[in-house]
Parts: sequence; structure tokens; C-alpha cells
Amino acid sequence: MAMTRMVRAGLAAALAVVTMLAGCDNQRIKELEEGVSTEMDVRAKFGEPEFVWQEPDGSRTFEYNRQPMGARNYMITIGTDGKMSALRQVLAPHNFEKIQPGMSQEQVRRILGMPAKAVPYNLKQTVEWDWNWIDPPTRQMHFTVVFGPDFRVKNSYSAEKLHDGP
Repeated sequence: MAMTRMVRAGLAAALAVVTMLAGCDNQRIKELEEGVSTEMDVRAKFGEPEFVWQEPDGSRTFEYNRQPMGARNYMITIGTDGKMSALRQVLAPHNFEKIQPGMSQEQVRRILGMPAKAVPYNLKQTVEWDWNWIDPPTRQMHFTVVFGPDFRVKNSYSAEKLHDGP
């Protein structure tokens, strides 16, 4: 009984953190404007990016991950003029559809950002990457990409998260 209360308290605390992060992100996003906000503005609001992707046109895309506690990942593009040209939350069905068999791990990360977890299955010779995401308004989901021994996508799928207890 005490263990159940401890688990519930832990889950409630985790939910509070996720809610707080989402609220903070929403406020930060409202304070940035495409074509006006600078790289310095983006770094002031979001901090240092997890990774910086160099684009063919000379712009750069900053990767901001909210995994594993959150349910969003952001890609923020800084144009060659030093101003923010795009801010996208990338964990959404229209991006999941872009994941195709044969893609490399780098190509997948480039689209979705860093996963919440990566789990190797040695006997099956696969690795599964999972992302947490929200199917509006509140359905908690995960998106999984399965990589084969060649580190290329075998398949992918989305499923509702299962929760223990009532």
C-alpha cells in the first residue's frame, strides 16, 4: 500500500514537471518571432542546443530535446542573417510519416531529434528508439523506430502508452 502511494506520488511529481516544462516552452515560444528574433534571443530563451545541424543553404538548425520527461522536441532554424526563420515542434504524425525503411539513424534524428530512449535487442539484432508525444488533446503516446543490424530503419509505429494502476 505504501509502495503504491510512493509510485503515485512519483508519477504526480513527474507530471507536474512535464506540465511546468510545457508551460515554460509555450511562454518562450510566444516571446520569439520568426524573422525578428536573433540567435542570441533563441539561446537566451532555450539555452544551448543539444545539437546544431548545418543546412545546405548556410543556415543552422538548433535541436532542443524535451525527452525523456517531456513530450516535445523542437527544431529552431537560424538563417544566414542570424535571425530565427523557423521554430517547429517535430514530434507529430506528419513527421512520423517521413520515417521510411532504409533511412539511417542520423536521418531519423535529423527529423525527430534525440529519442527518449534507445533499447538494443541483441537476439533480434535490432535497436528501438522511442519518443514520447501527445496526441491532442491529452492522449500520451510513444513513437518507435526499429533499426536493423545495418542501423537502418526496418519499420516504425505509434502506440498509446500503457499506464499501471487506476
